[in-house]
Amino acid sequence: MILTSLFFYLFAGVTVASAFMVISSRNPVHSVLFLILAFVNSAALFLMLGAEFLAMILIVVYVGAVAVLFLFVVMMLDVDFAELRQGFLQYLPVGAIIGLILLVELILVVGTYVIAPEMTASPIVPIPDPLVISNTEALGLLIYTKYIYFFQAAGMLLLVAMIGAIVLTLRHKEGVKRQNISEQVARRPETSIEVRKVESGKGI
Repeated sequence: MILTSLFFYLFAGVTVASAFMVISSRNPVHSVLFLILAFVNSAALFLMLGAEFLAMILIVVYVGAVAVLFLFVVMMLDVDFAELRQGFLQYLPVGAIIGLILLVELILVVGTYVIAPEMTASPIVPIPDPLVISNTEALGLLIYTKYIYFFQAAGMLLLVAMIGAIVLTLRHKEGVKRQNISEQVARRPETSIEVRKVESGKGI
């Protein structure tokens, strides 16, 4: 029990420190690296809670895709971050309001847990016994049975967003031959084949 508590405080402390460094670091590349460190420690906390599926998703999706992609974008684009910080004060009131709203929400969540802890102890969907079924299998059974329509709708939205991003960013360069499927399908033998009579001993 003592060892578990030590690991929890270690991972939690590194996560909080990394999150603070993400917003306080002047170098955007360093911010992304601290973000990756925060994700890895959060995945370790999920493993300690027995949610191995969420831990692996956090590593594969966020660290393997989002954070690394953001890191490459920051490194490839020559962004003048000093110029971006010049308009910081004009967005300060809006940021303060959003931060205040998030603070109130966190206080409400913590206050509800302190005042009525039985509300979090009785979830709507019962959690299966981990000795009988694993966390990954339980999530799969829940997603593909009760929430299958929401899952399919989310997949369709992501597919439409991906196709829209490809269409908006697709640029055709002049002088590059491309395949035109509609012209190929519309071709007929009289427009595709030219029959010539070649005399004996002569070429075309």
